[in-house]
Amino acid sequence: MEIIRSNFKSNLHKVYQAIEEADFFAIDGEFSGISDGPSVTALTNGFDTPEERYQKLKKHSMDFLLFQFGLCTFKYDYTDSKYITKSFNFYVFPKPFNRSSPDVKFVCQSSSIDFLASQGFDFNKVFRNGIPYLNQEEERQLREQYDEKRLQSNGAGALSYTSPNTSKCPVTIPDDQKKFIDQVVEKIEDLLQSEENKNLDLEPCTGFQRKLIYQTLSWKYPKGIHVETLETEKKERYIVISKVDEEERKRREQQKHAKEQEELNDAVGFSRVIHAIANSGKLVIGHNMLLDVMHTVHQFYCPLPADLNEFKEMTTCVFPRLLDTKLMASTQPFKDIINNTSLAELEKRLKETPFNPPKVESAEGFPSYDTASEQLHEAGYDAYITGLCFISMANYLGSFLSPPKSHVSARSKLIEPFFNKLFLMRVMDIPYLNLEGPDCNIQISWIDDTSAFVSLSQPEQVPIAVNTSKYAESYRIQTYADYVGKKREEKQMKRKWTEDSWKEVEPKRLNTQCVSYGLQNHHYHANRWDCYKSGCCEHFCKKNFCGLTATSTVGKRNLSPSRAEAGLEARVSGEISDTELEQTDPCAEPLSEGRKKAKKLKRMKKDLSPTGSISDSSAKLFEVPDTW
Repeated sequence: MEIIRSNFKSNLHKVYQAIEEADFFAIDGEFSGISDGPSVTALTNGFDTPEERYQKLKKHSMDFLLFQFGLCTFKYDYTDSKYITKSFNFYVFPKPFNRSSPDVKFVCQSSSIDFLASQGFDFNKVFRNGIPYLNQEEERQLREQYDEKRLQSNGAGALSYTSPNTSKCPVTIPDDQKKFIDQVVEKIEDLLQSEENKNLDLEPCTGFQRKLIYQTLSWKYPKGIHVETLETEKKERYIVISKVDEEERKRREQQKHAKEQEELNDAVGFSRVIHAIANSGKLVIGHNMLLDVMHTVHQFYCPLPADLNEFKEMTTCVFPRLLDTKLMASTQPFKDIINNTSLAELEKRLKETPFNPPKVESAEGFPSYDTASEQLHEAGYDAYITGLCFISMANYLGSFLSPPKSHVSARSKLIEPFFNKLFLMRVMDIPYLNLEGPDCNIQISWIDDTSAFVSLSQPEQVPIAVNTSKYAESYRIQTYADYVGKKREEKQMKRKWTEDSWKEVEPKRLNTQCVSYGLQNHHYHANRWDCYKSGCCEHFCKKNFCGLTATSTVGKRNLSPSRAEAGLEARVSGEISDTELEQTDPCAEPLSEGRKKAKKLKRMKKDLSPTGSISDSSAKLFEVPDTW
């Protein structure tokens, strides 16, 4: 159901009813942009701690506007074993309520606007017919303003509004306004003496002139008239003066108060829906929902706090139970059977074995979605398929029970491990923000199957990691500074050789190193596990053990030496004859050139010995510095 400003009030009771009846909700938001500075890749760096990710999003994403909010409620019908859904698509815009209400400023990102336009998004429904809203602080301030005006009105007798500067004595009127005020007083005298006319509409005037009128009339006519400011269709403000008795004045004051309350509720607008969701305490589902939650809290409750722990407390007060389907799909037992966790691909995968798509039906009077047509990036539709994904995965968990259960409710203990953990993009091993407690202080970013950067948020934990790895035989720890230093040395060493000499020498060096590794260590060092965290990092290196039967190739070095390599290894510490060089190197040049190459190879071995000599490579592979 599409909800805009013109039909919001008439359909609000349907929204409240759907929230009250639902077992759980699914939500989704569309924004005017994602990042006002860094690229999305930089904004979601794999090395980010939860604190760093929160600060980045708070700084670079909160000036954008959440202008479409999707809500889909799900209620399980036990009689027919199906879910009844009610979908709502709200268009939201912070239209100023009056001149004293907040005038919100927001930014747009051209790529985001262009993308939404390509998906058929109707921006006129946002900017012309968007539902207004106020956060809690703005609502409190506006209600205080109305209460103050009403108190002033009661204290001023017949006046429905009195300026804070109202006095009971003649006011000082500037000379250039005396003629204007005299004309107003003269018109009011005529009104009071007339038996036919009951009301007097003054011409539109400035705010300062209206203030002078209110102050003058409160002193000159404390009873017998009712004064009210109205607005024309052209937004021009004018004053209406009416002759009333005391009973009529009280009745009009009550009407005015009821109208003010209605206007206040209209100004709070869409925030009333968020308050109803929060007050229900029911499970709220989202997909990759960190930004959705941050924008919802920021726009409809209060500005985000500077501290991550305060944000966690605030979020759990607003939404006691959250579940992120992207995190759920990225966690066991789903991780091994779901390859792509984007919302569209996840919805398709969950229709296949071993999952069973749920039986779903739209409630009467609510339009139904066809997943085959894929109305992606309409917030209501995205919320709908997010709920479907949750149901399929929750029911799959029920298949592990004995006996198996085909339906797992939103209150089941099976899904509690996924509560209040929000997915963090591009963080591989610990990809979530824990809203209910401290976050894990280790971040791992995999480079390949055997290498990764590992960061520790607490420097005092580094010695513990080092001590536990000193006697390990399957990995190595190294500081990031040492890792960078060795990389720099390798680059400097390569610069010493010309391109031609490198091409000639490198195959011999590779074969020599490979043989040495095979003879001395009987293992193959596949890769490094590098870790970094601002001075308190480790460098892990894993080994893969393998036999000595494979053949040597350029792409993958094996440990079984050929006869040529064995002959070269046997003479590694002595002179290499011209004849032997020709025998060991199939690409050897004539004899005179061979002598030159042998001498170059010998000098190269001496140059290599300080940082990566073949004779002590085994010791250096497991060496761990005493200090970091």
